[in-house]
Amino acid sequence: MASRLNPYLNFPGTAREAMEFYHRIFGGSLRMNTFGEFGSQEPAIANQIMHAMLETDAGFTLMASDPPPGMPHDAGNTVSISISGDDADELRRYWEQLSEGGVVSMPLEKQMWGDEFGMCTDRFGIQWMVDITPPQG
Repeated sequence: MASRLNPYLNFPGTAREAMEFYHRIFGGSLRMNTFGEFGSQEPAIANQIMHAMLETDAGFTLMASDPPPGMPHDAGNTVSISISGDDADELRRYWEQLSEGGVVSMPLEKQMWGDEFGMCTDRFGIQWMVDITPPQG
C-alpha cells in the first residue's frame, strides 16, 4: 500500500453517531471497533469507539475515535476537512447535509477566483470546506 494521509477525528463519546452521520452522507464502507472488542474491562468505555474508519467509493477516508479515560478531549479549530472537485451536484449534496444542524461561517456561493466555496462547522464541531470548481472545457 502506498502512503496516504487521512484525517483522524476525535469525539467526546459521539464517534459512533458522527461516523454513522458521515457514512450516510458519503456512503462507502464503515468499520468501527469498540474498546470492549479490544479487551477493555471498563464498562464506561466498553461501547465507545476505539477506532473507526470510513472509506468511500470516491476515495475519501475518515478515521475517528472516542478518547479513552485519562485522555482529554479538547475541541478546537486547528483542523478543517476540505472536499473539492467538479461534480457540483454531489458536492452540493455533501454541503447541504454537513451544514444541516451546524453553523455556516461562509455560505456556499461563487467566489472571486471562480469556484463555488463555502465553510461550515457540522453539528459535531468539525469544520468543513467545500469547493466546487467549474467544469473545464
